[in-house]
Amino acid sequence: MAENDNSTTLDELKTMVRTFCEERGWDPYHSPKDLAIGLVTEASELLEIFRFVRERELGDLMHGEESRQKMADELADSLYFVLRFAQLYKFDLSKCMREKMEKNRAKYPTKDPAPHATS
Repeated sequence: MAENDNSTTLDELKTMVRTFCEERGWDPYHSPKDLAIGLVTEASELLEIFRFVRERELGDLMHGEESRQKMADELADSLYFVLRFAQLYKFDLSKCMREKMEKNRAKYPTKDPAPHATS
């Protein structure tokens, strides 16, 4: 399997998660509700890294090896639940994202550029 975002497909990641779960017999524990709870729990663990961190401390946190590893773990845990939900319940994440971005474009249009000054 490829090793980075540039060469790994969502399908490859879904397959990795599916295989991992099937090998452990976890299907009975992955209802939509359970997966949604897992996603929120993991996202909250990412948020916890930033609890009580002042704005001026964010740079050090974002560049620290240990803190970045914690963030990477929580991002991966969150992505796991997104991928598992999509894999089990037949959501095409690329299609979902494209459709949602179209809705976002309509909801949040770009501002018109400032009028050009004429001389």
